[in-house]
Amino acid sequence: MTSHAPKSATPVTHPPVAVALAAFTSSVDRFGVSPLLVILALDFDVSLSTAVTVASVYFFTYGLSQPLWGMLSDRFGRLPVMRVALTGALLCGISSAFAPNLILLTIARALTGAFFGAIVPAAITYVGDTTALRNRQSALSDLMAAIAVGTAFATAAAGILGQVFSWRIVFALSATLALASLIPLFRLTEPTRDQRTGVLAALKLFFNEKWAGFVVFLAFVEGGLVLGILTLLAPALEFQGIETSWAGLSVAAYGLATLVFSRLVRPITAKLSGPRVVFIGGCSLVIGLGTVAVHLSVLSVVIAALLLGGTWAFMHTGLQSWATQVIPEARGMTVAFFAGALFAGSAVSSAVAGTLAEAGRWTLIFGTGAGLAVILTVVAVAGLARYESTQA
Repeated sequence: MTSHAPKSATPVTHPPVAVALAAFTSSVDRFGVSPLLVILALDFDVSLSTAVTVASVYFFTYGLSQPLWGMLSDRFGRLPVMRVALTGALLCGISSAFAPNLILLTIARALTGAFFGAIVPAAITYVGDTTALRNRQSALSDLMAAIAVGTAFATAAAGILGQVFSWRIVFALSATLALASLIPLFRLTEPTRDQRTGVLAALKLFFNEKWAGFVVFLAFVEGGLVLGILTLLAPALEFQGIETSWAGLSVAAYGLATLVFSRLVRPITAKLSGPRVVFIGGCSLVIGLGTVAVHLSVLSVVIAALLLGGTWAFMHTGLQSWATQVIPEARGMTVAFFAGALFAGSAVSSAVAGTLAEAGRWTLIFGTGAGLAVILTVVAVAGLARYESTQA
């Protein structure tokens, strides 16, 4: 299987601003709920583990919807899919802001997640369609920078807005950003591709390519260890009596770190091989989770969030770039399965850890994550090295 990029009428080395803005909005919506979980539990008079369901269901539908969006983007194009998805996310975001009870809020968030699930995979695939392989990981790091800004903004602003005003303001803000993201997408032109693969043909290509399944499995584990556990960092501090606003600001270090580290991806990938870059990210994950497992405090959470930002910049973009290479003819579907597995992993992780979080078993949660992170790093680095040797 070759790993060349499809020809594009307008090759780029950076993602268009409109695409980056859509990815930013998706990130704001996805990460805005974490600092609100304790507030939701108090407002609706439910346990923290029940409130965590709002996040878990969102991640589940976010991930589950992505293979479908990938098939549609391979068939109809990346930009049409993003436009439809942002329209749906706008309407569901408004519904979230006005939900009268936790059941309807959970349903609204589930639907919002299903629509926002289209955005990042379509944006990644757009970059894959329009960027040469030698520039792809650095271009993807630019896209991740936009997502990181959204993450930092969401985790910082959501806690403050939720505590000072209401959690409803956060969801209303997300809906407003969806509208602001939708408008500039109509000014872009769909990239030219050599062919548009049908759904059945794309599925056959995906399931016949062993490396596709392998990288999707890695994404599932990474999602559980990075995104799933990241969702619990703010509640962990709040469990210790830290105010929601401070907890959100502490976790916002993740977004800032991703933004800073993403600026280093371009020069580092020019000097180091893909497996070595992934190794750097894996080490950051192990150390970050190990830090909060040993001692839970505002400082340790900030350190962990910074190191998880490094994981996202180095390990995640490396795996992401790998996902764009394995099946060029069905890139949309492959990236969608990759992203879907990532957030399915985060949903499973946050759901499994919810009961432990309710009991305050933070050392067990973060310590287990650190141990699994060691295994993920070894397997990912060895796998990518093996794949690159087969493509040489």
